[in-house]
Amino acid sequence: MTRFAIGENDFLLDGAPFRILAGAIHYFRVHPDHWADRIRKARLMGLNTIETYVAWNAHEPHRGQWNATGWNDLGGFLDAVAAEGMYAIVRPGPYICAEWHNGGLPVWLTNTPGIGLRRSDPQYLAAVTEYLQRVYEIVTPRQIDQGGNVILVQIENEYGAYGSDVAYLEELVRVTEEAGITVPLTTVDQPMPDMLRNGSLPTLHRTGSFGSKAKERLATLREHQPTGPLMCSEFWDGWFDWWGSVHHTTDAAASAAELDDLLSAGASVNIYMFHGGTNFGTTNGANDKGRYDPIVTSYDYDAPLDEAGNPTEKFHAFREVIARYTEVPAEVPAAASPAPAFDVDLTREGDWVPAALGEPTPGLVSFDDLDHVGPVVQYRTTLPGGRGGLLTIGQVRDLAWVRVDGVEVGRLSRTLHETSLYVPGGDVLEITVEDQGRVNYDVRLGEPKGLIGGVRLDGADLGGWTSQPVHLERAVDAASGERAASIGGRTILRGTFELDAPTDLFLDTAEWGKGFALVNGFLLGRFWSAGPQRTLYVPGPMTRAGDNEIVVLTLDAASTATASFVPSALLGPTEE
Repeated sequence: MTRFAIGENDFLLDGAPFRILAGAIHYFRVHPDHWADRIRKARLMGLNTIETYVAWNAHEPHRGQWNATGWNDLGGFLDAVAAEGMYAIVRPGPYICAEWHNGGLPVWLTNTPGIGLRRSDPQYLAAVTEYLQRVYEIVTPRQIDQGGNVILVQIENEYGAYGSDVAYLEELVRVTEEAGITVPLTTVDQPMPDMLRNGSLPTLHRTGSFGSKAKERLATLREHQPTGPLMCSEFWDGWFDWWGSVHHTTDAAASAAELDDLLSAGASVNIYMFHGGTNFGTTNGANDKGRYDPIVTSYDYDAPLDEAGNPTEKFHAFREVIARYTEVPAEVPAAASPAPAFDVDLTREGDWVPAALGEPTPGLVSFDDLDHVGPVVQYRTTLPGGRGGLLTIGQVRDLAWVRVDGVEVGRLSRTLHETSLYVPGGDVLEITVEDQGRVNYDVRLGEPKGLIGGVRLDGADLGGWTSQPVHLERAVDAASGERAASIGGRTILRGTFELDAPTDLFLDTAEWGKGFALVNGFLLGRFWSAGPQRTLYVPGPMTRAGDNEIVVLTLDAASTATASFVPSALLGPTEE
């Protein structure tokens, strides 16, 4: 039986010192058919371990509907890591941040009345216990001392930046150990004294998260973890992007120098990210530090492997550093090849929202109370006396298109702190709201989505509302038969294209305003001309030899009815 332990100065593998050289890959952000390729390339860079979060809301978007298959096959992912001869680190949260919607917490959980998140609240702990038990049913038999490859399990995630509930952390440890987890347990926090102190327990091994000033950060970590190995379990080698900003990159040589500093100090490391992947569907999170900034669909992260799994300059720079400290394989992954480039004529099939509407519910009901995990809800009422006036909404979460009698009269943006506009007289007032992504950290976890705080017309409460979820898949399946030459507003665009064989593609979305794109029924994600991201990544396994279908659901006016596939990703301008 192989044992993994924490010694006085080192991690110990069967009693011998062992340095963890890990890279982060989130299985839920990568097509399962690509897992083996990405893991293999991590080994070729010189890594010996793969780390992953577990996204609770990916596994259980609706309460009691647990799914650990397909994209959610955590066990299959860990087995793929083992098949490559690599070890694994599992970070099940329950909170993960990760620029993932709601920080990984399911909306049904955060919408529970009176619940206290990330603390020893009975409602919260009952649900967390059930979740962790399900995760550990997968992880426990795959621990290294049971013949598997899992060497570490993390408790919570950067908890010192959020709270200091010792009883909560102790309960997570109890549940973890009772579920049969015997490998060492860790915590991670940014190397700040308060965070390191509040985010862990004496029985847990503290690690750090940082991307610069490695020696200084390690010294702070050592003050709070006086024995055992030093580890940066989130070495930030890049950054994420949000709509309306730039594509964030870090200099490969500078990142490699920081990695060298870390390794020269004898520390272990987990590179976050080794391969970022994609926020497929509508799984992106959001930031809000006074301004709401939703994360883009790509999670390229300027990582050693790009969004499509190709080695970057950073891959080779990191490999060169790692080779100074351990033997690396002689094989090097091939460079990226251009993807097929071609255009596809699309046909307009009219407004897609009517075909996608679910059952109406009386009142101004939030996405959460509708139990709707999709990105769009439509609200409707009649204007009293047919008169217009100043429309004021308490809070728009997050982007609202306002129509009177089917004619768009304006848009309100949470990002721009817009809450009011003038509407003309008419009969039907319709407000279509997009949840652009849930904030993934701090006190805004679980905030309700929709029209929050009521709606007024010239200062008087406006009632008589109905709320209807909008199901994107219904729009894709329902062809209206309508044809129109012009392109504008909410429109479904549809076309077909042929491929000789399945292949990765990059879809240029720059001319379509805002909306969602699907290939062969698979929701690639959101697009927005606000940038920086211009292309959506189409994983090869979602395509097929022969006919393929593309469907575009626009929320804003699109200036072209052509789909252009381009040779490589276009993620936007950088700060340089």
